[in-house]
Parts: sequence; structure tokens; C-alpha cells
Amino acid sequence: MLAEGIARVRRPSHFHLDTLLPTVGWIKNAWHPSEEQLLSYSGLDAVVFMRIIIFSFKVFTIAGFIAIFILLPVNCSGNQLQNVDFINITNNTLDVFSISNVNNGSSSLWIHLGAVYFVTIAVCYLLFSEYKYISSKRIDYFCSSKPQPHQFTILVSNIPVSKDSNVGNSVENFFTQNHTATYLSHVVVHRKSKVWTVANAVKKVFRKIFSSKKKTTQQLLHDSLLDGSKVHEKKDKSREEVRAAFVSFKSRYGAAIALHMLQSNNPTQWRTEQAPEPQDVYWPFFSSTFMRRWISRLVVIVSCAFLTIIFLIPVFVVQGLTNLEQLENYFPSLKSILTMSIVSQVITGYLPNLILQMSLKIVPPAMKLLSSQQGYICNSDIERSACHKVIWFTVWNVFFANVLSASAFNLLFILLEFKDIPSKLAVYVPAQASFFIAYVVTSGWTSTSSELFRVIPFIGSLIAKPFTRNSNDVTVPSFPYHKDIPKILFFGLLGFTYFFLAPLIIPFLLVYLALAYIIYRNQFFYVYAPKYESGGKFWPIVHDSTIFSIVLMQFVAFGIFKLKKLPYATTVTIPLPVFTLLFNEYCRKRFLPIFKAYSTEALRKKDREDQNLPEMPRFLRHVSTAYQDPALVPLSYSSNHDNLREPLLVPVAEI
Repeated sequence: MLAEGIARVRRPSHFHLDTLLPTVGWIKNAWHPSEEQLLSYSGLDAVVFMRIIIFSFKVFTIAGFIAIFILLPVNCSGNQLQNVDFINITNNTLDVFSISNVNNGSSSLWIHLGAVYFVTIAVCYLLFSEYKYISSKRIDYFCSSKPQPHQFTILVSNIPVSKDSNVGNSVENFFTQNHTATYLSHVVVHRKSKVWTVANAVKKVFRKIFSSKKKTTQQLLHDSLLDGSKVHEKKDKSREEVRAAFVSFKSRYGAAIALHMLQSNNPTQWRTEQAPEPQDVYWPFFSSTFMRRWISRLVVIVSCAFLTIIFLIPVFVVQGLTNLEQLENYFPSLKSILTMSIVSQVITGYLPNLILQMSLKIVPPAMKLLSSQQGYICNSDIERSACHKVIWFTVWNVFFANVLSASAFNLLFILLEFKDIPSKLAVYVPAQASFFIAYVVTSGWTSTSSELFRVIPFIGSLIAKPFTRNSNDVTVPSFPYHKDIPKILFFGLLGFTYFFLAPLIIPFLLVYLALAYIIYRNQFFYVYAPKYESGGKFWPIVHDSTIFSIVLMQFVAFGIFKLKKLPYATTVTIPLPVFTLLFNEYCRKRFLPIFKAYSTEALRKKDREDQNLPEMPRFLRHVSTAYQDPALVPLSYSSNHDNLREPLLVPVAEI
């Protein structure tokens, strides 16, 4: 596999056209490997991502069978919509196939209520099964793993330091006194701003070496070593300690006790959190105080709210394009152009989704940037936080903003009338069925297919290639979970909401899920390499989002049956959200603790197994060195004097 470096593809000496022609062999190669192979190549996070697609496919296969073979004929048999032009069905926005065509007060609406009940029960059963399966996979993955530094290490921050001492001595004294039997070693974190000073000094050395053409290679090497020694002196003097340290223990169980125990009578001091994997550490916020991290979270919340409000502008533009009558009122001079059939079809069908998709491109990187300023200590936490933000941003700005502003730009006024929201949803959600079907095609089919070709990264690599010293070096990308998980979950929300309102959306979703399954498997095996391993911690996000989607479906059903003047069905709908929330609470108590910490049973079992490993003493001697800031690791020098294009200063490999 490319990400694992199992096989290297030799670059062809001549260009051949057949290398650009598509083949179907990749489908077989992506389909054939087992889940265990995916686990070994890309980690448990990749397995969880594929389980999201599998779970969604199971759910919407069941919902699709009910929607297409039961609900769709019921909807078509109604005559609530009197003026339906069956010759030009596109002008009716598919209303004839939706619940809007069922007569008010019709007993056929009980079939829709039964479908909502059945799908709710099926989804809860499948959610429970998947949560249980992934929880067991998380435990098995931990028990089968080799000793890792982060399993024996915690991060301690807000360390109190006396005037006649330093951070290192304070940590040493505290843990030798309070964790005598389990304490092993520690590494004090240093301020990041000084590190960047060192990095800039090294860059100046490189520029001086490669810009000088009059000196010999030997003289260049000699000068670089002298300059490098000055850099080391400067770096050693600039190591300013931060009141934080990575503290390592002799066992996983000892680290877990220190992690979950309150270390001080003052909760703001000696704060502990689980250390991430060494390659997953995000260094900038280690110099932050308790107050600064708290303020940073508030600033991020305000920034997210501001970005959400600003994004309403392209949403209103999209809704103006989908409602030509409003557009004609605002721009009377364009009435003659807007009445043309070709123009109206392009504007109302394709252009709104194109504008929305172009606007949404900036959301995942913006949310990841905001999350990085929130005080997290590892990249995996940043990406999970960004995943949360992208999900709720998409639900609000793509679903609610489009639905509730479907007939007028009065979204805020609608939200102020809280009691009328179910009725408003019952009116506006079915009316937006054709828009969201087009959204699934443009955002689902198109974007997922483009993932296979990766045109934009390819163009970017071509642009950056002339500026790289070694054009043969390939940086294997990591999978953007914060971008793709919210997309699948949002399609799930659309499927749950519309399966009984506008059943025709389900076939489009199933096609998207089939494409996503085979394409993402190919990408995991042959394109992406894991940057970190969170142990499947993305699944609780999936569970919570699915529960929200189910409750929203039930909320809309309540409004629909009230609008359709079927009061008894409205009453019978009330127990559904209660049952769903109770089920969610049970799952949180039963499975969520497994994703927050490992049990004593698992930790002690793993520690006993590792006691007999011959390499364990050597591992414990070097466990703390894994958490040295890469920018503070000493530099070594190349002895290659033959090629001036090769750098004379290269960083030492990580321990």
C-alpha cells in the first residue's frame, strides 16, 4: 500500500497515454481487503469512518424499502394537490410524490406514522449494535497494541513553582512524594516563541550556505558548523520553561490513577490530562495559562457564532434564486430574462447548489483553525472539535436556514415564535425536497467522485513542485475526518427527515453511500496515511448526531400530523422523542465511558502481559524522550560534500 510504503511504484521513463485512461481494477482492489487489513493499514479511526457508511447504508436500505414500496404509492394516491400537471412534473417540485399530496385527515397518514415508529426502532437497534461493536473493537485494539509512550504518560499543567525552585524540581518533588511506587520520569515543556527564534536562525544559516558561490564545499561545511554551534548556544540560553510537563509512569495503571485523581486542593493547579501520541502533540498552547485557555474558548464560541451569522448571506442568496417570484420583485428589470425556461431551470436547479457548495468549502478549514485556538493539546482533539463545529454549522446554515427562509427572508422572526416552529417545519420542509435532492447529487455524488481524482491537490502539487528541492519526495496526506464525517451525517439527517415526507430522496442517498463506500476504501488503502490514532473516538459524535436527526424527524412528524388535521396521530407521536432520548441516555451510560478511559481490568491485564517483554526495560528508559519538542531536538550535520543541492543540516530522526 502507498501509505505504508509496502510497494514503491517506479516512475516511468516515458509518458504513455494509457496511464491516464480509467480502469475498473481499482474497484476490485478496494473491495477485496478485509476490515482487519483496513485496521492494520489505517487504524481504528478509518474503520469507524467506514462503519458510518455501512450503518447509514443499512438504515436507508430499510427506510428506502418502506418509503418506495409503501409510502410512495400512498402519496401518489392522494388528491390534496388539485392542479398537478403530470406532463410537466418538474414544475410541481415533486410535490405529487410527497406527503403534501395526501388528503388532510386521511387515514392513510397512519401508515406514515407507522413508518416513523418502525424506522425509529430500527435505527435505535442498529445504533446500539454499532456502538457495542465499535466499543469492543476499541478495547481489542488497545489490548493488541504494543507499548506506546502515551499509554504511560500524562500531561500536567498549571504547576506551582516556588521562588527558589524551577518546574522540573517541583514536578520531581511532587510525584516522588505522592506517587512513589509508580512515578518514572518527566519532561518539562518549553515556550514555543523561543523555538521559532531557533528555527529562523537555522533558516538563515541555510540561506547563507546556498547563496555563497565563492567558497569551497569544505569551507561551507566548516562555516555551517560554526554557525550551527552558535544556534545551539542561543537555543540553550532561550529555553524558557513553561509550567507544564509530560510525566511518565512505570505502568499504564499508575498513569491512569494519576490522571483521574485530583492532585491538589486547588483544582486549578496540577491539572492532569491524558498525553496524546508523540506525533499527535500540538505544541503552541502549552504556554497558555488556565485563564488564557478559558478566554480562548469564549473567543472561539463568539467567532463561530459570528461566522454562522455571516454565512446567512450566501444562504439568503441561494433562497432568492430558488424563489424566482421573490427575485423578480427585487429586480423587476430582469423579469424578461428570468421567465425564459432555460434560465429559470439553471437558476433554480443548479446555480443555488453551486453557490452553496463554493461557500461551504471554507467552513471545514475555518472551523479547524478556530478549534486550534481553543486550547487543545493534540491534533486529534482539534479535528474532533472541528468535526462538531462543522456538523452543527451545516445543520443550522444548510438545513434550518434554507428551510425556514424558504418563502421569505424572515428567519429570525420565525425562530422568535417558538410555539409555531413545528407548524413552520411542516410547511417548509416538504417544500424544499427538490432542493435537497439536488444538494445530494451536487454535494454527494460530485464531491465524492472528485475525491477519487483529487484534482485540486494534484494542481497544488504541480504549482509547488518547482519550489521544492527534491521533486521525488512525496508527502502522504492524512484523511480529513472533520470534513467528510459531517457530510455523511448531514446526508443522514436529510434521509431521516425526508424519508416519509419525500421518499424519492432515498434512492439518491443510497447511490451516494455506495459510491462513498468503494471510493473511500480505495483512498484509505492507496492514498491516505494515518496522522494519529484516536482509538475510534469519532463514533460518539456519530451517535449523538444520529439521535438528533431522529428527534428532528419526530418533531417534523408531529408538525405534519397537526397540519394534516390528524390529532390522534399527533398525540401518538409524543412518546417517540421520549423513548429516543431515554435510549440515548442508556447508551451514554453503557458505552461512552469506554471512549473516555480504559478500565482497570484492561489496564492491569495489559501491564501484566508486558512485564515479560524483554524490550520493556529499554522502552521505559526512553519513554519520556518521545515528548521532546521537535524544534528543540539538537541538529546533526550531513557529511555529504559532493552535492551542494543536498542540505548540510538535517534534523535527527525522532526517537
